[in-house]
Formats: sequence, C-alpha cells, structure tokens
Amino acid sequence: MKHLANKVVAITGAASGIGQALAIGLAKEGCNIAITDINETGLQDTVKKVEALGVTVTAQKLDVSDRIAMEAWAAKVVEDHGEVNVIINNAGVALSATIEDMKYEDFEWLMSINFWGVVYGTKAFLPHLKKAESGHIINISSVFGLIGIPTLSAYNSAKFAVRGFTEALRQELEIAGYNISCSSIHPGGIKTNIANSARLTEGQDLPLDKQKMGLDFDKIATTTSEQAAASIIKGLKRNKRRVLVGPDAKAFDIMQRLMPTIYQKLVAATIRRGSKKLNERPA
Repeated sequence: MKHLANKVVAITGAASGIGQALAIGLAKEGCNIAITDINETGLQDTVKKVEALGVTVTAQKLDVSDRIAMEAWAAKVVEDHGEVNVIINNAGVALSATIEDMKYEDFEWLMSINFWGVVYGTKAFLPHLKKAESGHIINISSVFGLIGIPTLSAYNSAKFAVRGFTEALRQELEIAGYNISCSSIHPGGIKTNIANSARLTEGQDLPLDKQKMGLDFDKIATTTSEQAAASIIKGLKRNKRRVLVGPDAKAFDIMQRLMPTIYQKLVAATIRRGSKKLNERPA
C-alpha cells in the first residue's frame, strides 16, 4: 500500500497520543478516517483536527473489549465510507504490579483491552478488508512485546501475545494469497499519558510510586507521538513485518538478540538498586 490517498483507515484509541497522531498523519496523506475511543471528549478533539485537513472523518465512542460493539463498528465504517482498507488496533492501557500482588480483575481488565481488543478488531475488519482492493492490519505491540520487565507482567503478556498473533496472521495471509498484509508495531518510550493513567498495585517487595513512575517515564520517553505515527505510516507504505519505533526500541531489540537471557539479570539488578533508593527516601 505505497499510495494512501483516498484509502479508508479505521483507528482505535484515537482520542490522544499515537492514535490521534496517526489520524492526523494519515489525513495529511489524503486518507479518510474512522476513529473510536472510550474518551469521547478526546475523540471529538481528534475529529476537529482531522476535519481541518479536508478529509472525511467519522467517530464513535467504543470500548474495544466489547466484541459485539467492535463488529458493529466495523460494519458501520463500511456503511459510512463505502469500504475500509486499513485497521489500526492501537487502543491500550497500562498496569504495574508484581505477579504476587496483582489482582485477577486488573489482569483481566488489561488483557481484555490490550489483547482481546486487538483480536476483536482484527477479526471484525478482516472480512471487510478482503472485499477492498487492498488492505492492511496494523497491530500495536510494544518494546515490551520483545523483552520482559518486572512489575509489567500483564502488559508483557498482552504485548507478547499481540506480537505472536500478528506474526502468525501475516503468514496465514501470505499463504492464502489475499490482498491483505499486516504489521506488528513495537514503540519504545513515547510521550503519551499512558504511564500517568496506569493502574498501580503497591506491594511489599517492590514499592511503587505512581508520581515518580510518571516522571521517570517522561525522562526516558524521547519519541513524540507525531514521530511514532510517522514511523508507523512509513512502515505501512513499505509493508514492514515489524516496525521498531524510537531509538530505545531499536536498542532493546538488539539487546534481546545479543543477550536473550542475560538481559534479565541486568534489568533485575537495575530495578533492585532503584527499589533500594526508593525505600531510603525520607518520608
């Protein structure tokens, strides 16, 4: 899909961050846009910004963990736009907790959005993509779909699952010879609000500070949402199987390739030192 003008792109989680930046970036490419998010206020903000670029945009408030609602939205996108060429499963949430302290309900909440939302979006749009002249599925994984990190086991689980799901799907589409492809996207630290809005469970072994966590994330998040969107759109045009977004994502990818098990010791040692310093802070 080297030429995007007049293509119809559907995007989940488009009220802010990468989702909003993708909607704007693809509108600048001449795409017509269908967006959804659970945040209706942010969704309308995206609509205004996309409309200003002179393309057609439709929006609907939607919880991606609702399979029936996702299937209905896919049908509505085709009804409104005539067809759909790209689905970008971007909606996601964060959860920080040790496995011991994590509540089942929180684990299920994250998986229902970060993994099942991707599955529902893919399966809901796939039949419609097959009917179009060309189609592409973009599934947003993470750098944490490449490496495992303490206190992010639920997030890791979902993002590793998205990666495996997408890689298997790509091969199935190639075997079947459909006019559809797909890409697994692995952003590193992106300047969005996901860390500050994460659910956080504090345990005795690894005390966590939500405010400090957000501030520290801002320090290492060197890539803007606009830069991330540009990388993803470039990967779409080039039909890349995997897109690493940001210098940190590329560095972690290299680390995992060169030290597939040793990196775990390095990460654990770094976290241990950080936890010790946190415990030593004055009240």
